[in-house]
Order: sequence, then C-alpha cells, then structure tokens
Amino acid sequence: MLFTQVKRKKYGDFLEHYFTNNTNLKSELRVISYENKENVFSFYSDLGVFSKDKIDYGSRTLVDTILKEEQTQNLKILDVGCGYGFIGITLSKILNSEVLMVDVNKRAVHLCERNIKENKVNAKALVGDTYENVTGKFDIIVTNPPIRAGKDVVLNILLKAKEYLNENGVLWFVIRKDQGAKSILKILDETYDCDIVKKDKGFYIMRAKIYWQPR
Repeated sequence: MLFTQVKRKKYGDFLEHYFTNNTNLKSELRVISYENKENVFSFYSDLGVFSKDKIDYGSRTLVDTILKEEQTQNLKILDVGCGYGFIGITLSKILNSEVLMVDVNKRAVHLCERNIKENKVNAKALVGDTYENVTGKFDIIVTNPPIRAGKDVVLNILLKAKEYLNENGVLWFVIRKDQGAKSILKILDETYDCDIVKKDKGFYIMRAKIYWQPR
C-alpha cells in the first residue's frame, strides 16, 4: 500500500507502519499459503505491511474478478501499492504475464522480491511513491488503494493511471462501499468509462477504461 502524507496524530503508529519506512520495526516473518485455479502460492509476510496475517478479502475478490473477466495472456500489468505482492504475483502466474509492482514501503518491496522468486513469476518490484519510478504503458493497472491515507492520495493513484494505460488498457481497483466507493466512481466518470463489476460483502470491484474519443 502507498502513502504520501498521513498525519501521525490522526492515524497513529499503527497505520504509519504501512505507509512509511520504520527502521526500528522488528521483524516477525510468516508465510501465507493461497490456492487459485490449481496454482499453489506461498507469500512471505511480516510486521509493518498491509494484511500481514492473511490474504485481504478485497484483494482476493479483486483478483478473482479480474481472472473471471480477463482471459488474455502475455499482458503487461502494473500493480500500484503492491504490498508483499499477492495481486501482481497471482495475476502474473495465472495470466502468464509480465508484472511491475511498486510500493513506497521498502519492507513490502523486499518481501515482494522474495515472493517473486518463491513463486517463480515474471515480475519486478520497485520502491516508489505511486508512479514516480514507473515508465512505459500497461494493458492492466490494478490497485487496492490506501483509503485511510486520504481521498486525495487515492484519487491521484486512480486518475494518474490514465497516463500509463495503453489505448485499450483497463484500470481495476477495489473500494469498500462505506469508504466512499460511489463518490469516487462519480469523480472518475469524468475521465473513465467506469462500471461496478462485482459487489461482495461491501467491497466494490470496479473497472475503468479511458474515454479516447470525445463524449
């Protein structure tokens, strides 16, 4: 998950660990197992990363929905706010695709690099705040954005994605209904052709395509 500016007095140390690089944070490495389409995955996780003890339900639902809707192989995929790499690594393996993953949290990227090797996928992980170290265009951009980092941060991730999408590219993301899913969708509608593909336990899985022709 990514972070640009969170006031510590508002969110405290608990959330700071997800969005900053705390060199004093101890390590308690653990392994999370996951299966999808007869593929077995192992993910190393640790303190200070998002959903450290289990695969986040929203992320899992996002992946399941993409795999149901997207049958094309050999794609170029960007995972923004990758954490320890669950979304990007799973998509890379099942869609046989090249994936770039980025996160501002150095510990998360270190875990992601380890998980790329563990799961033997065609992927790369970079440290960076949103798109600062990203170049090129992608067929799919996917994100489980850091809602608690604030609406401005989330909208920056979602709106700036258009600069990195191929002409037929798709932005996929997940947001909970009670975290402003409908209001964010309304804002994005000025830039993208958006639709809610799935609703599950309060999570909205959304797909967005760029308006390339005048509306």
